[in-house]
Amino acid sequence: MNQIDAARSGKYTEEMEKVALQENVDIEFIREGVAKGNIVIPKNRLRDRKNICGIGRGLDVKVNALFGTSSDRDQMSMEAKKLKIAEEAGCHSFMDLSTGGDIDGMRKQSLSLATVAMGSVPVYQAGVEAIENKGSIIDMTSDDLFNTIEKHAADGMDFMAIHCALNFDMIHTLQKTGRVTDVVSRGGSFLTGWMLENQKENPLYEEFDRLLEIMKAYDVVLSIGDAIRPGSTADSLDQAQIKGLMVAVDLTKRALEKGVQVMIEGPGHVPLNHIRTTMELQKKLCHNVPYYILGFLATDIAPGYDHITGAIGGAFAGMYGADFLCYLTPAEHLGLPNEEDVRTGVISTRIAARAANIARKRPHVLQSEYNMSKARVDNDIQGQIDHAIYPDKLKNAFASGIQDVNGIEDEAMQVAARYFLNR
Repeated sequence: MNQIDAARSGKYTEEMEKVALQENVDIEFIREGVAKGNIVIPKNRLRDRKNICGIGRGLDVKVNALFGTSSDRDQMSMEAKKLKIAEEAGCHSFMDLSTGGDIDGMRKQSLSLATVAMGSVPVYQAGVEAIENKGSIIDMTSDDLFNTIEKHAADGMDFMAIHCALNFDMIHTLQKTGRVTDVVSRGGSFLTGWMLENQKENPLYEEFDRLLEIMKAYDVVLSIGDAIRPGSTADSLDQAQIKGLMVAVDLTKRALEKGVQVMIEGPGHVPLNHIRTTMELQKKLCHNVPYYILGFLATDIAPGYDHITGAIGGAFAGMYGADFLCYLTPAEHLGLPNEEDVRTGVISTRIAARAANIARKRPHVLQSEYNMSKARVDNDIQGQIDHAIYPDKLKNAFASGIQDVNGIEDEAMQVAARYFLNR
């Protein structure tokens, strides 16, 4: 019995109990959220792991990290280091985006090392193997796609980004209306090229029921991939994006009816004035299922600093309802991230999630904020370290003799403090 089936029959699973404990909410709240589809618990029924998280309505905003091998950098040992660094920095999940080298071996290594949820994008491997084995991605078959999806599920992947909300109607709309950046999704590009060259409908859309059978059999969370997402702020909320959202609406309903856990992937480049509208449209139309965003990047002009632009947009998105933030690193739009980029990406995205959790008035988060403020007022060094999102910075500062600003004597501050204390 999967999570939704258990929830709808009134049963509590071990995973629901763990999520309720972590989130400081009643387990009935979790059960009801899973039953309705407002909460997902990424946990493949074949995978045993220590850390379980819930994603969705009424819970803390979660953070996802990315890694994987490619034809340009096939170093599994480096990816293992990135995984460890990202976990230490506090991410809640990973996605393996491998497109080169030993993709199967990379996935199995990641699953063996990670203690948090793991996701993948099966169309990447199916496309790469079609090129390697058949000479071109256009020779990929429907069976190639679905066999790869089932292989990922059987290996233990907890969630998968599947570009099923893409069809010919959307492509024709994009061709008629035009865009600054056309198709920026890698999976969307693979499938768009395949569809146009073969003049066939997207198998993931056309055979959606086949996909749902696999997802349900392994209790994998279906993340409906944003194949036609805008790749620049100029394209945000254009006709193609909205049409893609409407396709996702129908597929979400079908997934929930089949008892499959589902969330929606959102766009990457979204100006601040579009974030609330983007969030409200998705939540209202897609039955309030969790929203997984790829950013949002609030501006296009900051290569090298997109961890900052993503954190700005991500904080706003979380405030307006996004449940799951995919990290951005300083290497976004520049190249492949190194180990330090990964650490920076996780921490900056955790800060964005934290800001959103404050805006959501999560009680335990507000208490933690208060505790940090009190520690600063009391010049409590250990208290500040305990409540810092990344305590190593504080530890290093205190160890090197740098004084916390709250411990520096300032005559004017002392006078003001005495005045207020004596009133």
